[in-house]
Order: sequence, then C-alpha cells, then structure tokens
Amino acid sequence: MDTVINSFVEKSKEILRDDLVGIYLHGSAVMGCFNPAKSDIDLLVVVKDSLSDAVKRAYMDMVVELNSEGPVKGIEMSVVKKDVCRPFVYPTPFELHFSVAHLDWYIKDPGDYISKMKGEDKDLAAHLTVINHRGECLCGAPIKEIFEDVPVQDYIDSVWNDVAEAEEEITDDPMYLILNLTRVLAYLKDGLVLSKKEGGEWALNNTPEMYHSLIKAALTEYAEGKDISYDTDQAKDYAGYMVGEIAGIIL
Repeated sequence: MDTVINSFVEKSKEILRDDLVGIYLHGSAVMGCFNPAKSDIDLLVVVKDSLSDAVKRAYMDMVVELNSEGPVKGIEMSVVKKDVCRPFVYPTPFELHFSVAHLDWYIKDPGDYISKMKGEDKDLAAHLTVINHRGECLCGAPIKEIFEDVPVQDYIDSVWNDVAEAEEEITDDPMYLILNLTRVLAYLKDGLVLSKKEGGEWALNNTPEMYHSLIKAALTEYAEGKDISYDTDQAKDYAGYMVGEIAGIIL
C-alpha cells in the first residue's frame, strides 16, 4: 500500500505541478483497519484551478496504472478545487473521480470518461469529515488550512444518502452496509467519526443482542478478508432496525 501511495503522490506532483494544493489520505488506511482484501486506498486531491482534458487524461492514465498495483478494491480518488473546501460547498463539485467501478468505462472510452466524469458528489461531505477528524496530509498544505469543518447537517445528509436504502441493498454488499450503518448511528448518538471496524465494535455495546452475531460476522469478514454467507432475512431485519433508528434521529 505504501509503495502505491508514495508513487501516487510523486506522479501527481509531476502531472499537476503548481496547480497541486495537496493530497490527503482518508478511510481505513488512516483509521488502522486497512485490509488489502477488503479495503481500497482513499485519496482526495485538491487543486487550484479546473483541469484541462489533456491533464485529466494524463492523470487518469497514471491512476489506472497504479490501480493495477494496488489492493483488490484498488484506488478511490477524487480531485476537487480548493475553493469548494473553504467555504465548504455542498453537494461538493469535483473535477475528476475514479474507483474500480469505473475502470471498464475509462479503458473502453477514455475520451467519454474525461468529458463526463465531473459534477457533484454528496459522498465528499463524509470524506472531508473523516479528513478533518482522522485524515493525513501526504503533501502540500495542512488539513486545517485547506478544509473548514463540514456542517453537521451536510454530513448527516451525506451519510443518510448512503444508507437510506439499506434494507433493499444489504444483500448486494452485506459486510459494507452492516458496518456502515453502525458508524452512522454512532455519529448520531455519540458524535463519533469511526471506521467500519470501530463502528462494529461500538454497535456490540449499543444495539440489541439479537444482531450481535451478524455484526461479529461482518467484523470477521472485514478483518480476515474471507467471504461470509449471511442470513438474508436477518440482514434485512437488521437493516430495517438500523435505518429506523437513524431516521428517528434525523427525520
């Protein structure tokens, strides 16, 4: 992981040059629970000005090359302009984004990708909150100089957007949603910004015991990287309970 991150930083400097403000690491890699079988490398790149299509193409070629050397879930990165970080803009505009979910699109039609991969992303409010609380500056300006605190309501809207349909979606990626629901509830109840692992551990003391085996299974999968079969009915029941608890606080 460190080799990929270091290469990402150095190659970003070469491509973006004076336009680069800073690169910031967030997610499991800064929360002490990175697992190469289950985690991606979460990066946020801040620039001064909008990127030309030529620069975007060079940058994406670099990211895709490094992605092939990274963990199973690869690199997830967004490029944003400095002026949307302070004052914070929500939903947050981005200049460029990449995750393995978009890899085939870029490989098949990079020109189409470059022209269309821009817009607004509500998830960035959650990412910036983690950067402010737990993030690491890999190069460039310090975190507190670039990012202002994300307003609580924007953060809540961001995480709610991610889990609102959990009851229907939990069978698609049970481990992710089981643990993600726990950290959303931990924030709403106790003001904690947690990793998925920390969220699961919190939930073992703050949710009904009937769900603890499910949460422990998700924690085991997350820690060991082995796929686990979940009881679909139990997972949906758990998601319904957690969404109800979350909705009861914010709606």
